[in-house]
Amino acid sequence: MRPIIRWVLPVLVILVGALISVAVVKSKRQVPKQQVELAAPLVRAMTIERRAFEVRVASQGTVEPRTESQLVAQVAGRIVSVSPQFAAGGLFEKGDRLLSIESSDYEVAVVQARGQVANGELVLAQEKAEAALARREWKELGQGETSSLNTRELQVKRAEANLASAQAALRQAETNLARTRVLAPYRGRVRSKNVDLGQYVGPGSSLGRVFSDDAAEIRLPIPDRDLAYLDFDLNGGLAEESVHVLLESDFAGQRHSWDARIVRVESAIDPQTRMIHVIARVDDPYRRIPGKPPLSAGLFVEATITASTLQNVAVLPREALRDDNTVLVVEENQIRIRPVRVVREQNDLVAIEGGLEAGTVVCLSRLAVVSDGMAVRTVEVEETS
Repeated sequence: MRPIIRWVLPVLVILVGALISVAVVKSKRQVPKQQVELAAPLVRAMTIERRAFEVRVASQGTVEPRTESQLVAQVAGRIVSVSPQFAAGGLFEKGDRLLSIESSDYEVAVVQARGQVANGELVLAQEKAEAALARREWKELGQGETSSLNTRELQVKRAEANLASAQAALRQAETNLARTRVLAPYRGRVRSKNVDLGQYVGPGSSLGRVFSDDAAEIRLPIPDRDLAYLDFDLNGGLAEESVHVLLESDFAGQRHSWDARIVRVESAIDPQTRMIHVIARVDDPYRRIPGKPPLSAGLFVEATITASTLQNVAVLPREALRDDNTVLVVEENQIRIRPVRVVREQNDLVAIEGGLEAGTVVCLSRLAVVSDGMAVRTVEVEETS
């Protein structure tokens, strides 16, 4: 009896467990299925207004004086005086004496030259008197033909030539004496000083560099692609004040700006950069303006050149333009991919000439996945100025 119970009891336990499991499964409640609706993505959008767009060309350059000169000694001698203004950064007016070279030898040369002139004048007067006497005597004798030698005309010409030579020597001596005083050729500033008191210099010795402070110029490179927007005559004709330039630079921890104008275009294209250069000018760059530093020579500036104006174009933020020159247009809350023709990219803006009409709504948001006809929701933003 016991062996039967030992085999039957496990089977009964398994059957009871199976019946309980079936009962639990059949008693489970069925959960109704619900369809989940995905919300359309919310994007920023802008309504297109076709308008005028002012093109601006960016460039950069270094400020240089319009006129700069190397002072060179024209006579030899020892430097006997130096003006306090003749130092790096010194200011001077036109005609100021910057330094003096020892002049005693040149003063002696002037005195000697004046003596030669006086002697030449005396000889010429004597020859003219003797010539007049010779002509009168020959006229009284009245025999045969006379000659220029007999009438002393040749002697008079020689005396005149000697006097002219003496006068030229006097002018040269006076010029050399004047050159011992090195005068400022214009109003300006000293860039560098190469000599000092007591130093001996010869003709051609470099004394220093000076520059005029009446105007500063900046050489600005212009890429070929931007030339179409600039009203330049590449043959060299350019009216002054026709093109405005805004110069900006960081100085003493602050951003400063200056107004300039394009005054000329260089005649050659740079063979290395393949760019053409224009020259911007600022008059009186060192004038005192409260709160603004002078436009000093050597300052690096960024330039914005006011160019032509594009008419009737759509202006969008650069983020709205896709890599393949298409934009996302929203029509009836659906995305449409539309190709466009871009005429100008400037800073964070793009100007589009073809492909977008006034009143078109353009998507500005960057979508990770986009397809033609995709549903979206929009929030309107104002046009970028």
